[in-house]
Amino acid sequence: MKSFLIANPKGGSGKSTLATNLAGYFAQGGGRVMLGDIDRQQSSREWLKIRPEMLPPIRGWSAERDQPLRPPKDTTHVVLDTPAGLHGKALEKALRQVSKVVVPVQPSLFDILATRDFLEVLLQEKTVRKEKTFVAVVGMRVDARTRAASELERFLSSWDLPVLGHVRDSQLYVQLAASGMTLFDLPESRVGRDIELWRPILEWIER
Repeated sequence: MKSFLIANPKGGSGKSTLATNLAGYFAQGGGRVMLGDIDRQQSSREWLKIRPEMLPPIRGWSAERDQPLRPPKDTTHVVLDTPAGLHGKALEKALRQVSKVVVPVQPSLFDILATRDFLEVLLQEKTVRKEKTFVAVVGMRVDARTRAASELERFLSSWDLPVLGHVRDSQLYVQLAASGMTLFDLPESRVGRDIELWRPILEWIER
């Protein structure tokens, strides 16, 4: 079973967008996918409720705070969406269940500062230090032509972490989320530009 944690302490960083689309990718590939949600807002579980039945199934999984994080035995892929402010024992517990962590970050000063502090804590966690869990970063809602994007690039270059790529700021993601869909549920002819941006992310995920 392959398992992934999508984490950033800053609310609105793009965690649910990344988590739902990653789950959609695995589902389109024929995986038995579980989208776990340990966020109190339960954004991912609410999204699953409106996912059309004719699309490849993604199962929901309420990962309660005081319960072990154990998906059903036939699960091939787990994607864990997380709350803002994930830290301490909750972070430690989540890290023990996954092999890779993807940290989404937006190109704003406040997002960058929050992510900097989170990465400092994350890289000191035992499973990460012993390389049992691998960490990478994805820039979210990034317009490469802006100064903010340049600041984000400068920030990310200071860390010895793979920067997988950038997900552009597009209303497409808003529209898809409102329909319970993902980028990977549409024909590539309609979303080719965005799929190209996802390719380096998916290559690392599959590695």
